[in-house]
Amino acid sequence: MRIRIVDAFTDRPFAGNPAGVLLFDSDGFPDDARLQRIATEVNLSETAYAHPLPAGGDADWALRWFTPATEVDMCGHATLATAHVLHSTGAATGTVRFAARCGVLTATAHEDGSITLDFPTAPLTRTTVPEGVATALGSRPLSTYDTGPHIGDLLVELADEKTVRGLAPDIAALGRHSRRGIIATAPADDPALGYDYVSRCFFPNVGIDEDPVTGSAHTALAPFWSERLGRTDLTGLQASARTGLVRTAVRGERTLLTGSAVTVIEGELLA
Repeated sequence: MRIRIVDAFTDRPFAGNPAGVLLFDSDGFPDDARLQRIATEVNLSETAYAHPLPAGGDADWALRWFTPATEVDMCGHATLATAHVLHSTGAATGTVRFAARCGVLTATAHEDGSITLDFPTAPLTRTTVPEGVATALGSRPLSTYDTGPHIGDLLVELADEKTVRGLAPDIAALGRHSRRGIIATAPADDPALGYDYVSRCFFPNVGIDEDPVTGSAHTALAPFWSERLGRTDLTGLQASARTGLVRTAVRGERTLLTGSAVTVIEGELLA
């Protein structure tokens, strides 16, 4: 069985967010315990598993995602990584439809090598700032929002880009304030640098202290910043140590996420 490590939301190796990708030839997945053990062994923020579906249905491939600790409902960067593997190996062309926990997702490849994901837009609900969040983050939020069932994060608006970049949060304490974790965000200090907003994502409740580049978070960040900046098409920079760019486009109940990916490791799963 081939296993690949793909850096997603980047056009160069050793940046963006790495994901494990395994494609199965069968019409089903191995048992959940085995999928979890492999993801724990790979020890990246996500490992994606996919198998082909019969022709004529609503989707072409079934897709699941596991962190080192648990299965999740939605993952953007590992979907991008899977679509990249399907296209780069010739297993798929054009638009690929994935059947996942959060519904049918599509990935469309472009001539420049980039891929556009079509994901559900996160429903944002403003909340009162939870007690303890400012202390856990080390910065006082301007506002906070619940991001709905598929993501399960608390989106936290901070004062400026410098504040987001300088966060050194209490990771364990952050886990008490949402189902998955915290999305911290602020407007770009200088949009002329090629991005409109910045973010960092901390997900202690699924075994990820800080995620390098989070596609699913941008289904919440895109409508949040589109409303404030008055434009539907934006670019977000996730300001982790690896960094990555996500081009976002809000289309009502759907959000388009565009980025590139690079395969950096390909090998054989022996166990």
